[in-house]
Amino acid sequence: MTSSSTARGVQLQYRFLAEPQTGSQVDNPLFDLLSAVATQGSIQGAAKALDLSYRHLWGSLKQWEETVSQALVVWQRGQPARLTPFAERLLWAERQARERLVPHIEALRRELQRVMEEALDGSRQVLRIDASHDLMLPVLQTLGDAQGLHIELRFAGSLDALRSLAEGRCVVAGFHAPPLSRSEHYARALKALLKPGRHKLISTMRRTQGLLVAAGNPMGARSLADVAARGLRFVAREPGSGTGLLAEHLAAHQGFALSSLNTTVQETSHLACAAAVASGAADAALGIEAAAVRYGLGFVPLVEEDYFLVCLADALEQPAVRLLCTLLQAPEWRQALQDLDGYACPPRSGEVLSLTRALPWWTFRSPKA
Repeated sequence: MTSSSTARGVQLQYRFLAEPQTGSQVDNPLFDLLSAVATQGSIQGAAKALDLSYRHLWGSLKQWEETVSQALVVWQRGQPARLTPFAERLLWAERQARERLVPHIEALRRELQRVMEEALDGSRQVLRIDASHDLMLPVLQTLGDAQGLHIELRFAGSLDALRSLAEGRCVVAGFHAPPLSRSEHYARALKALLKPGRHKLISTMRRTQGLLVAAGNPMGARSLADVAARGLRFVAREPGSGTGLLAEHLAAHQGFALSSLNTTVQETSHLACAAAVASGAADAALGIEAAAVRYGLGFVPLVEEDYFLVCLADALEQPAVRLLCTLLQAPEWRQALQDLDGYACPPRSGEVLSLTRALPWWTFRSPKA
């Protein structure tokens, strides 16, 4: 057989079996065959050791030679089979790799074993949440883990999170909006994604949004209009974000065009915005107070907003969603909100709210006959 230098890909697979493995044990049929031939010194002996027929082992070796494009066994009539120099090098290298990877292999086994145990534990609930970026949601994850609720969290813009809910890619979505009496921008963006009766809001937290500026606010910006008028370098948020929607509302309310902002950077989270200002890449950004504190920035409060979790009405009966509501009513959640700057716990945290009552800017008109 002619040799070939064509590289062969390596694929890793795993199985769930009753018998546990330890150390560097990793099943692979090729190396099991080569090791048996090397140890037994014959095809017949290797077949017996592996509890295979001579014909089956012979055919397997031939197939592997085709796969790796190399001869693996020296076949000479009347002499014991032996590995080719290539097969010996391959077997040696694989054994060395196993020994080097023992800690990683064991860690992977433990993690997979943990996942299986969690899946078999009927008392543990799993909940997928797609939500607008917030610093308290990872805290909620931690509280959930302690109470048997695994929250699979994915950050997205508020509108993207609500679209994910509409498309069935998550059970709960997270978005934020200020308690305004009227806002055409919020109504236009959210009315298509939230329907009274179909969706239910879960009161979660209240937080403060404002301008993230350098410590001491050397530019003296007091509003988003100031940022625009003075040509300050501004960090925009990605399309579909709740903070981007807030910027649209503020621009309309303060009487300037959002396009007049000197946008130099676009980021996808409050911390990324704060980092941009702290590094000097920008002069101002919209963000939450906790992000400003974390990066030692100045903060100009502009608006308080409510952060809601939302699900379909029939999802409220799911055990995972019920447990989520219980977590949001727990003293540990209230204390966690008090411990972080710019957050407050709403009086009805964890309670299910009527969509039309929780969003006072929402207005509905019956279609004309």
